[in-house]
Amino acid sequence: MGFTHFDENGKAFMVDVTNKKETIRTAEAVGTIKVSKEVYEAVKSGTVGKGDVLGVATTAGIMGAKHTSDLIPMCHILPITNCSIQFELDPEEYAIHCTCTVKVTGKTGVEMEALTGVSTALLTVYDMCKAIDKSMEIGNIYLRRKTGGKSGEIINMK
Repeated sequence: MGFTHFDENGKAFMVDVTNKKETIRTAEAVGTIKVSKEVYEAVKSGTVGKGDVLGVATTAGIMGAKHTSDLIPMCHILPITNCSIQFELDPEEYAIHCTCTVKVTGKTGVEMEALTGVSTALLTVYDMCKAIDKSMEIGNIYLRRKTGGKSGEIINMK
């Protein structure tokens, strides 16, 4: 399979999905932010000065998923039908794990939306906690699962 976002002259273009069949499509992306013990405890106890970190990060992640086509040049604008953000606190590693799940009925997948959602949520955690500690590390962001479309279900359980 060749690169589908380039024409025969190597110029970038948006893929034409006009004739593709609409299917229910989902994508789940995950990522982690490693924090200091002080940040972890402040997030857990709800004492971060800027407010409810995970609540704000949830909203930011959903907004990020909804605005993916504004950020990624060749992404199609999609009518997202559902987006959820979940966080899991990991006391052993002082980490916050994030999962973004996005759903649409459409002609193209929502992998980029899920990846953008999880990235935006984790960036928001960083932004809200940077006054406490700027050494936080965001990483291990990847697509864990997708369904629908021509390729069907793909699972990546790293």
